[in-house]
Formats: sequence, structure tokens, C-alpha cells
Amino acid sequence: MRRERVVIIGSGPAGLTAAIYTGRAQLKPVVIAGNLIGGQVALTSEVENYPGFPEGLSGAELVERLQQHAEKFEAEIVLDEVTEVDFTKGSPFTVKTHSEEYLADTVIVTIGANPRELKVPGEREFLGRGVSYCGTCDGFFFRGKPIVVVGGGDSALEESLFLTKFATSVNVIHRRDELRGGVQLQKRAFNNDKISFTWDSVIEEILGDGAVTGVRVRNVKTGEISEIPTEGVFIFIGHDPNSWLFEGQLETNDDGYVITDARKTTSVPGVFAAGEIQDQVWRQVSTSVGQGASAAMAAIHWLETHEDELQPQDAEAQPAG
Repeated sequence: MRRERVVIIGSGPAGLTAAIYTGRAQLKPVVIAGNLIGGQVALTSEVENYPGFPEGLSGAELVERLQQHAEKFEAEIVLDEVTEVDFTKGSPFTVKTHSEEYLADTVIVTIGANPRELKVPGEREFLGRGVSYCGTCDGFFFRGKPIVVVGGGDSALEESLFLTKFATSVNVIHRRDELRGGVQLQKRAFNNDKISFTWDSVIEEILGDGAVTGVRVRNVKTGEISEIPTEGVFIFIGHDPNSWLFEGQLETNDDGYVITDARKTTSVPGVFAAGEIQDQVWRQVSTSVGQGASAAMAAIHWLETHEDELQPQDAEAQPAG
């Protein structure tokens, strides 16, 4: 069992930023990265809206720079997955992975959320080559191209309206015959000449040859199969936060997102959260970076103010209780 000052669960932009800040505070954080350093952004073909990089860079390049920055300040990045935590007894907290067990004076949770997938043929094959889950991130690459949007809620309508700035047309494919989004969003969408709707339909397959060329759809009422030519498929059917690991230990909202205050403190003192695990609204690299910095500074302050209460670091590691 290893005793650490800071354990960060997750290695996306929020987690690596938290590692930079806590590393600079000489806390030698351990980042449990999961099976992919960088999380979802590592799979993004190009990031063009991160401040300070007007020429853009790939998601992999951004993650590499963040990792190098964190390791410069002695952050240890571990390719492993957390399998169990125990926050019920207070600090030090128990964090177990497949290969190790940690006692952490403080924990920063940055494990993120995953966009819901259609789970149809072609979806994963064309990710980054026409398939996207973020209009704000990728809309720029679809200038002058026809695209489809899947979904009927607020996010789908908001992103559809945003995407009309770039695409020649936006075809919203929805499995029902009416939208679930807010009334004002619906009005704006119906009044936009670039937006059309394919009702009562679901995508059966995403078609392509190196990149997306179309979608095969099925009408759920008639069973009719048709093909819609398109160069982009934007999927907005919701996100699932990876909060199952903390069930019964951290307070979450009805959608499963970890609840934090302005200082990124969770319902457990000494445990903080940042990034998409607690951000149901923005889901951007830049906002996650800011949240990671906030959580790290809050964790540093918490350690400073509770130093006298914590078990000595050189004591034999024993579970708290």
C-alpha cells in the first residue's frame, strides 16, 4: 500500500492540469490515467479553439504537452484503472487499482463523462473522419459541407444552430415526431433555412470510404430504409458521467454528475472534482483546464489547513479508521 499526498483519478485536461498545479506545490501527485492518457481529447483529430494555439494542434499533441508539463513538476502518471475507492472514513482515502492500493491525503476526481453512442456500424470506424460528438469542437472542419445531427433535445438543437455557421445544410434526425428541446430553441431551429428534419427515424449504419459519405436510416413507424448523403454525423443523445465508481460515496445530481461547490469540493471534505465528471454544461478542453486548476488549488489549501490532523507521511501505511 502506497501513501501519497495527492492522487488524481483521470488524465484528461482537468487531471493533467491538476497534476501541474499540485506538482508545482511539491506534492508529487500520482495520476491514475486509465488505459489512455488524455481521455477523449487524445482521440480528437484537431483542436483549434484552445487559447494560445491559433495554428491548432491535434488532441494527441495537446495531451503530450500537458503530460510533459505535469512530469516536469514530478507528477507520476500511471497507466492503470481505479477499481474501488473508500471515501467513507475520511483522509487518508483508499484508492485501489488493478495492480496497486493507495492511501491518499487528498483525491481529485477528473474521470470525465462519455458521450452516448448510437452503437451502429461505422460509428467508431469514422470517429474523427466525419463522426463527432462536439459541434463546438469540430464544426469548423465542415465548412461548405452537408451534415446530419442525431437527437432532439436541447443539446442537439443548440449544436444544430451553431453548426449552421459552417455547414451548407443540417438535417436533424430524430426517432420521434416531435422535439424534446426547449420551445425557444425549437422556434429558432424551425425558422432556420439551413435546418431540416427527418422524423421518426433512426440511423442503422454510418456509410463511408475513408471518411463519412452518408447514413442509412430506418423509419421506426413504416420500417422503410433510405440513405441520406452527408459528410458529417454529429451525435447528441446525451452523456454518461463515469460516476459509478463513487456510488454511495460522493453526492451526485439526478443525472449522475458529481456535485461540487465553487471551490470544486465534493460532499466529502478532502475530495475534489473537476472536468466533465462534474460539468454537465460546457464540456470544453479550456473549461476543464480551468476547473482542474481550481480543484488543485483547493486541494493544496485543504492540505495546508488540515496538516496537523493528517497521519504522518512516514508512518506505516494503514487504512484510515
